[in-house]
Amino acid sequence: MRWWQTAVVYQIYPRSFADASGDGVGDLEGIRGRLDHLAWLGVDAVWLSPIFRSPMKDFGYDVADYCDVDPLFGTLADFDRLLAEAHARGIRVLLDWVPNHTSDQHPWFRESRASRASPKRAWYVWRDPAPGGGPPNNWLAAFPRGTPAWTFDAATGQHYLHLFLPEQPDLDWSNPDVRRAMEDVLRFWLARGVDGFRVDVVHGLGKDARLPDLPPDLAAIPQSALNDEESTHAILRALRRVVDAYPGDRVLVGEVWLLLARTHARYYGHDDELHLVFELPAAVLTPWDAAAWRERIADVAARLDPVGAWPTWVLSNHDVPRHRTRFGSEAAARAAAVLLLTLRGTPFLYQGEELGLEDAAVPPDRAVDPGGRDGCRAPIPWDTGPGHGWPVPPWL
Repeated sequence: MRWWQTAVVYQIYPRSFADASGDGVGDLEGIRGRLDHLAWLGVDAVWLSPIFRSPMKDFGYDVADYCDVDPLFGTLADFDRLLAEAHARGIRVLLDWVPNHTSDQHPWFRESRASRASPKRAWYVWRDPAPGGGPPNNWLAAFPRGTPAWTFDAATGQHYLHLFLPEQPDLDWSNPDVRRAMEDVLRFWLARGVDGFRVDVVHGLGKDARLPDLPPDLAAIPQSALNDEESTHAILRALRRVVDAYPGDRVLVGEVWLLLARTHARYYGHDDELHLVFELPAAVLTPWDAAAWRERIADVAARLDPVGAWPTWVLSNHDVPRHRTRFGSEAAARAAAVLLLTLRGTPFLYQGEELGLEDAAVPPDRAVDPGGRDGCRAPIPWDTGPGHGWPVPPWL
């Protein structure tokens, strides 16, 4: 079996993990200082939520430079030290790569936005207004809920597409220049020794070039939950070839958050696309009920086994309430953890699950995330002292 089939992977949300610099925000040096804890836990790999340079409109999922570390978290030298020391302990390191969209502050988008004649114009999805005015189609963004997936740029008279925030314009992956540039991003990190990538909203890469309106019965659903295009699979095969060209059995783990679970198996391809796929949203929405879990486990086996795909299992992450909170008791959370670690497949743990953490109660006047995800992102308590192991009051 390959290493990622027998591994336990631990997700780290860096700003909430451990702070070494004393500014109240977790950082790479803080993670490095807790590697012995991770080794003691027995995890085989860590997945770092985005550490790239970013304006942080979506906490790093809006990338302004894919080949640098945001100063909030440290430097490239800090990352290299973390990677080397993790490897010395037998822990592999995966980065969270965000290829569907960039920040609106990325140099690529700034150049794209400057003029319709810009060489980078075709790197993003720009369209004229609808004949009667307004957005080109009826697609909705995931954030803020119920808002159009298009923002009008008055300077150039066109709308740009964003499946998420307006500050996260979608790249046009049908453009060969975009593909080459993003493949070079992977090579940059693979050459540094990174063991693989968790690929954010990977099903969003291919777009229907016609950009058709959604039918009325689907029009209230964000396009990000429906976007499932054949063109994405050619993109993934090309990305897989990039990763496979490096030694050490590097891995691609895809976030596929589609309403129709039956489509998920296609993202493995014929062992030539993603190595692993997160079963979302079912993975984090299944209630703690024996019949529901029996049905879900059988469904995963029925869809993946015939095509030889290896399943993943996850209970919590940075986007949803922790399973200890959802399931309502410590006993249920413990039983769920046993199930997670004994099912056939690769388990992914979210930081703090080993402590049985519940979502933190964040009062409205201290809320940071407009999407309401602060509770699951609260800083990790490292001890029972007044600061819980944080040198100064943390960011949240």
